[in-house]
This record gives sequence, structure tokens and C-alpha cells, in this order.
Amino acid sequence: MANLSERIEEEILDALRNDELSLPTLPEVALKVRETAEDPEAGVNELAKVISNDAAITARIIKVVNSPLMRTSREIDNIQMAVNRLGMTYSANLATGLAMEQMFQATSDVVDKMMRDVWSKSTEVAGICNVLCRHYTKLQPDQAMLAGLMHKIGALPVLTYVESISSIPDSITLAHVIEKTHPTLGTKILEAWDFPSMIAKVPEEYIKFDRNSPKVDYVDIVMVANLQSLVGTGHPYTEMDWSSIKAFEKLGLDPNVDMNEAEDLSDEMEAAMALLAQ
Repeated sequence: MANLSERIEEEILDALRNDELSLPTLPEVALKVRETAEDPEAGVNELAKVISNDAAITARIIKVVNSPLMRTSREIDNIQMAVNRLGMTYSANLATGLAMEQMFQATSDVVDKMMRDVWSKSTEVAGICNVLCRHYTKLQPDQAMLAGLMHKIGALPVLTYVESISSIPDSITLAHVIEKTHPTLGTKILEAWDFPSMIAKVPEEYIKFDRNSPKVDYVDIVMVANLQSLVGTGHPYTEMDWSSIKAFEKLGLDPNVDMNEAEDLSDEMEAAMALLAQ
């Protein structure tokens, strides 16, 4: 396995260095949503109109705004009211995140399953990020959620590349290749998509456990959320001494507490994950 995975890693990183690796492009709806949200001339009506071009995303944003997490006093039944309630930035980040899901599809069974697994893991981490951000920081929960969704975006070009070669490796080899290459690729993709650096650096830095930024940031949130998602899995990261990881300290979170066992947090995390699930 080691030889095969190392060979594929080398091929992918070589292609990246030589600008020959096909990086994914941002889905059209996400591109238009972000452009509109950043346009100082555009308002709620314009953004709602762009989002309404995608019926599935529209329906899910209306579902989000009516969820227990948002605590809306009256039911909202159209996208304009939903964008008005959530605000431009939150709506744009949510629409971008939801648009990502359509990218995680493949033709071969092995790759398709891996893509679905990566997306499922990303939504889990994003849900935890949302809750951590709201309870332990003054940062933006929508940005934290987007950072969580994007933390493994670097798996996409790996899986697309693997699907293009003649013999697709088994899932263990694939997982190994993704683990080794996705951080570099992820940051490269998010930079190419013009994401702000506070989000773009997440894929490369969320597993740098000796990292110590001056104050809490989105990398810290994703780092802790990812570790929390691994509790009880037997993953090597669960064997580490989490008390030496500064991100917990910056969030004011006890590294020995399993958030899933804190009832109020557990319910909120489930609600946040459900927002991103189909």
C-alpha cells in the first residue's frame, strides 16, 4: 500500500507544482452568490433573486431559517424573507456551503463512496464549528461553518485524479493519499476561489497541533471541532495529549470534555448538522 499511495501522492503533487492538476471550480451558483454579496450596490432583493435560481438551495435556506437553531418567531416561507432574516453574509456563506455538496459526486463506486464520506465528515465538523463558535467565541458562526465545510475540500482533486487513472486503488490507500495531500491542495483551491485568508488557510493549518496564534481564529475552531468529531473512533489523533493543544485553551474549552455528552451542546450540534444534511 505504502508504495502505491506514495506514487499517487508524488504524481498529484508534481502535477500541482507544474500547474497540471485540475483544481475544482466553484459552482456557478456559489460564484454568483459571493459576487452579489460582495457588491456594495446589491441588497437583499438582488441576493435573494440569485439564490432563487437554484430551487434546492432555496428550499434548504428556508428550512434553515425556520429551524430551532435560528429561533424565528414566525414561519418564513420565501427566500427574500429568509435572506432578510439571516443577513447578506450569512445567506451567502450558507448558499456557498450548500452548493458545495453537488461537487462531491463521482462515477466509480469506490470514489463516490469516498466523496460522500468526505462530505458527511465535513458537515459533521461544520455543525460542531457552528456551535463552538457561538458558545465560545465572538467570531461569525456562518464563517466557522463554512470553514468546517471546506477543511477537506482538498480531497476533491485527489479523488477526481484517481478516477482518471486506469486502476482505482482501494479505499484504504485512497484515504492515505487524501490524508497526505488534502491540506496543501485545500488551501490552494480556496486561494484560487478568492476566499479570505482566515478561511483559506484552514485546510493547511487545522492539523498543526503546535500552532499558537495570538487570538482565537477559525483554524482553532476547526481544529477543535475535528478532534471532537473523532472522539470514540480510535483515530490516532485521539491518542494525543489534547491538553497541550492551545486551541482548546483559546476557546476556553476543557480538552477532556466530550461535547456530545453536554446535553444542550449535543442537541445544538445535531441541529446544526441537520441544516447541512439533505
